[in-house]
Amino acid sequence: MSIGNIRRRASAHVPTRRHTLCAVRRPVSLPSIDEIRGRLAEQGITHVGVASADVLADTRAELFRRRGEGLHGDMGFTYRDPERSTDPRRAVVGARSVIVAAKPYLTDSDPPEPQDGSGPHARVGRYAWVDHYAPLRAALRDVSRQIRRADHRAVAFADDNSIVDRAVAHRAGLGWYGKNANLLLPGAGSWFVLGSIITTAPYDPTPGPAADGCGSCVRCIDECPTGAIIAPGVIDANRCLSWVLQKPGSIPFEYRTAIGDRIYGCDDCQDACPISVRLGRRNSIELDPGSDAWVDAIELLDADDDWIDNRYGHWYIADRDFRWVRRNALVVIGNIGDPVDARVRRVVDHYRAHIDPILAEHATWAATRLTERAAGATVS
Repeated sequence: MSIGNIRRRASAHVPTRRHTLCAVRRPVSLPSIDEIRGRLAEQGITHVGVASADVLADTRAELFRRRGEGLHGDMGFTYRDPERSTDPRRAVVGARSVIVAAKPYLTDSDPPEPQDGSGPHARVGRYAWVDHYAPLRAALRDVSRQIRRADHRAVAFADDNSIVDRAVAHRAGLGWYGKNANLLLPGAGSWFVLGSIITTAPYDPTPGPAADGCGSCVRCIDECPTGAIIAPGVIDANRCLSWVLQKPGSIPFEYRTAIGDRIYGCDDCQDACPISVRLGRRNSIELDPGSDAWVDAIELLDADDDWIDNRYGHWYIADRDFRWVRRNALVVIGNIGDPVDARVRRVVDHYRAHIDPILAEHATWAATRLTERAAGATVS
């Protein structure tokens, strides 16, 4: 073998410099807040602000106070660990900024009323007609990746117990606390879902908080069907129908009639708010063709868990136990079902004999309610 061939064979086993060196990723420049606003606007997010990542001390004290007084109604969420949910640096170590975003969920038009001949139909809170948090979360994650490419930590949070979203939005100047405890955005109202990006990037805070715009108005307090707004900005969760319909266990008798046709959520305090009603349409979205504003209560009670999960899985359902939405549907049937409808009586009688004591109890109440409604009486 020639010397040339030996050299060629030897060199075939020696990697070149181009193959041995890994490409070095160069960090990109940190996106400005204006660039982030533009990027999020493309995803239907209309309001963006920045808050410091300092501890939300006032909010922390208030969470502990209300929990101590039992106003949380055994609610977990940010009440579970106030020291964690009021400290952005517990979510992202070394955080310096919180970018806060608000996405509207008020629709240009309301869905058509349910057709006669089916039902009875149960009402769903507007925020839960579709999953508004999924697109918000996706948009925030997209921006988070852009910030991370600039060599900063950034994590997106939406509908997450890690941070009190209204508190950081308030600090960022997006709005003020209404008497119904919702965040009201100037010139827009309260029909928004909130999310945030907690990051180590040093963004300048936006001016805040916003000035109070409620004045002497107390319509939300007056219109709450259970008197759950016990003081301006203070909600007794034990009475709030949105939580009553999510909370596990038996629904207190004193709230069952007030539930009316609701199966999930309650919009009364927002529907009564002049600011949200008058200005909300400035930030509205097109009605999603997959919106579920109404639920056929009998169809739901006849369905199995997989069907309910596929249709309404974006709802918060405690422990993913669908007995709680069935419980709610039975209360709705008692309140609005036709007492002489054979379908109504069939499903109620079926659940009165149910092995689940919670469902059997609520079906028994529904049967009594139907009978007394038929006789023109009122059951509490």
